Amino acid sequence: MRRQVMAPPEGWLAPLHARIPRPRTPVTTQAPAPRRPPIMSSRPSITGVGLAVVFYCLSFTPSLLPRVWFLQGVVAGVTAAMGYALGTGVGALIRLRRPFGARTVRIAWRVLAAATPLLVVVFLALGTRWQSALRLRLGMPPTEEYDLVRTVGISLLTFGLLLLIARALRLATHGCARLFRRIVPNAAAYCAGTLVVALLSYGTLDNVLVANLFSMADRSAAITNNGTGTGVLMPASALRSGSAPSLVPWDSLGRQGRAFVAGAPTPEQLGEFAGRPATEPIRLYAGLTSADTVEDRADLVVREMDRTGAFDRAVVAVFTPTGTGWVDGKVTSSLEYMYAGDTALVSMQYSYLPSWAAFLGADRSEVVTAASALITAVQRRWDALSEDTRPTLLLFGESLGTYGLEKTYRTADRLIAGADGVLLEGPTFANPIHRSLTESRAEGSPVWNPVLPDLPVAFAENAASLRELTGERPKLVYLQNATDPVVWWSWDLLWKKPQWLTGERGPDVTPDMHWYPVVTFWQTTCDLIFANKVPTGHGHVYKSETVDAWAALAPPPGWTVVDTLRLRALLDS
Repeated sequence: MRRQVMAPPEGWLAPLHARIPRPRTPVTTQAPAPRRPPIMSSRPSITGVGLAVVFYCLSFTPSLLPRVWFLQGVVAGVTAAMGYALGTGVGALIRLRRPFGARTVRIAWRVLAAATPLLVVVFLALGTRWQSALRLRLGMPPTEEYDLVRTVGISLLTFGLLLLIARALRLATHGCARLFRRIVPNAAAYCAGTLVVALLSYGTLDNVLVANLFSMADRSAAITNNGTGTGVLMPASALRSGSAPSLVPWDSLGRQGRAFVAGAPTPEQLGEFAGRPATEPIRLYAGLTSADTVEDRADLVVREMDRTGAFDRAVVAVFTPTGTGWVDGKVTSSLEYMYAGDTALVSMQYSYLPSWAAFLGADRSEVVTAASALITAVQRRWDALSEDTRPTLLLFGESLGTYGLEKTYRTADRLIAGADGVLLEGPTFANPIHRSLTESRAEGSPVWNPVLPDLPVAFAENAASLRELTGERPKLVYLQNATDPVVWWSWDLLWKKPQWLTGERGPDVTPDMHWYPVVTFWQTTCDLIFANKVPTGHGHVYKSETVDAWAALAPPPGWTVVDTLRLRALLDS
């Protein structure tokens, strides 16, 4: 009898491997790499490139003064870099809230690629025309045709260099963030990395580049100050500082002081112009090494005045010089010609740096301290004289010297009462009295030619307009060219349209100039560099125009407009 084999239950023959558990392979989970902030993206930003193109085109728009080809190239490159940085930041903020779609980005890139060549070509052509018209307006020769090619090359090189520096700083920021990420969250790590790189960059810029720049300027100015200009000789006359009888040694005057005392016209020249015998003029000066302190130098000048009989002259004029100690020879000579040499002109050095370096890098209080010390010492001696015997007391300041004079008196009323006449030529944007008077001008008068009917103050964009003054003679005259960036520069040009571009413009300000945020500020800043490289009557160049100002403030008896024109022609010849 057979045994019946029973079938195994269903599923019993399933593969053994299905029932035998496999050894588990350990699963390693890696944290996703932290997301970079949009500002740290390695891809170019569409908003950054777009704004860079716009800023690049706007950089060719005109400003107060013409720009030479290499300066225009640097301006264009830096302006484009500013636009790229601003656009990148704006784009990053937008993407944080609502990222651009891929299709939107592709279309934007195509539009930008098509529009950029056309925009650049149009603005290059317009920029060339604008610059030519501006040079013609200021009486300057036209530019060369090939300058445009060099300008574009310099601009691209400048932009590329700045972009390379920005990329290096961004890479350094990312590297610092990776280190900080080990101890703080990702967002805090990038904030810390950005702060560290910013501080290190500022320290490098300030302590290496800026410090070395001012150090080089200081060394160069010191060498120049120790020299003597061509044709400048030690005066033989006892009426000059630095002569043998003088209390001030010749070697202590500095380069500009030696030029000041030696540059007076001769009595024969003065007499030929005046048509009568002339007196030898007095010129007195104290250099930085003439005495140990500012007060001692001022006292030394007054003792020189007593020695030479300066207070017996018809006019005593105190000049506050520019940063280097320079006093414009045409300004001084014009007074001496007007009074046939019956004058005593005095000045004192407070620095040997150029005005821009003295203003930005050095302590501005130096010019204030020097101006206050000299004016106070002279005025104290002048006040001691009887009103019947006092000479006419005149004060003059040019550029940074105007700042020293205004800070000495602090208010317009005190400045007006401080002397018989005050002439301020090319006042700086930091001058407090100039700013106050400009803001309180009569309604309807332009900022470049304010009218102040209640004060004996006259502003002149064109010195010839001073010949037309009627009524009370002014006691304070400002000469300020409408195209002088030293007068019109300000920080709020970054975000605010200036008044000198609103309404009626100054005669030499081109109608093609318009205000653009950031761009106009940067252009006007660059105008400062070449403010002295333009013809007389434009930019920061005044020279013989002071004849009209002296004639308005303190003309000698019998002086006429014809005499003013004769003297201007003589000084310009």
